[in-house]
Amino acid sequence: MLGEDTIVVHVAGSVLDPDLGDHVCLPFEGERERMTATRVFTINGLRRRTKVVIITHADTPERTRGWLAPLVPGFADAESAGQVEILACADTHFTSGCLDPERVYAGLAEAGRRARRHGQHGVYALVDASWGVRDTEGQAVFEAAINEVFGERWLAAVCAYDRRLFRRGDLDRAASVHPISPERALLRFAATTSPRGLRVWGDIDLTNRPAFASLLAPLEKEPGEIVIDASGLDFIDVGSAQLLTHMALARPPGSSSIVCRGFLARLLRLIGATPFIAVRRADDV
Repeated sequence: MLGEDTIVVHVAGSVLDPDLGDHVCLPFEGERERMTATRVFTINGLRRRTKVVIITHADTPERTRGWLAPLVPGFADAESAGQVEILACADTHFTSGCLDPERVYAGLAEAGRRARRHGQHGVYALVDASWGVRDTEGQAVFEAAINEVFGERWLAAVCAYDRRLFRRGDLDRAASVHPISPERALLRFAATTSPRGLRVWGDIDLTNRPAFASLLAPLEKEPGEIVIDASGLDFIDVGSAQLLTHMALARPPGSSSIVCRGFLARLLRLIGATPFIAVRRADDV
């Protein structure tokens, strides 16, 4: 019979071994699941030669270090070398008791700079999402807004949501603004330049549509031409494809284009998007 630790790792799958650029929502239940996820995530981050940042809320950094260190081979040396940091959410997410997105962005950027100085490949961040339980709507807005940061693909983050603290509807909303969550469509993306735009691959449907919307929103105000490279998409539903039309309508005429495979080109034509966004077939590029 499988133990609980084995079940947690199996169900979470690759979300505990994310690629740089992944922003993951991980629901869990109970202390044992949280500890298992933290151990596996830390081991994977060290294996990938990233800087591992663990941001605690329900637990203290000191207590987390106490139970985590014996479970992770080489933990003490990694922490001494600056490859592992354990921080309190109060010191990363809040100023005077209020959520401070700029402080979060600045802290992550500084962690990225330290990682580069030490020759690490990027930042692996595990965040205890219980910091937002008193304002779940505001938390979802923040989680959606920070998606843009992941487009440079030097940061991977797993946001751990305790099912005992969050209502089902709040958990569903949180998962939907993350591009990746267990048993939901998996979306990966990267910011592009010359011209400015976005490369997306994987799948987009109702389960991660709000996350896709959050990636398109900044492009509405981008000056000049933008290009969406969707040639790596395996699936997109009608509602999510319509977001591309909405984005193009918010921009100057003729300044938006998409590179895609045949199925998406046909879908965009069927929903009447082609007068607003230029469609280029991937096999013609």
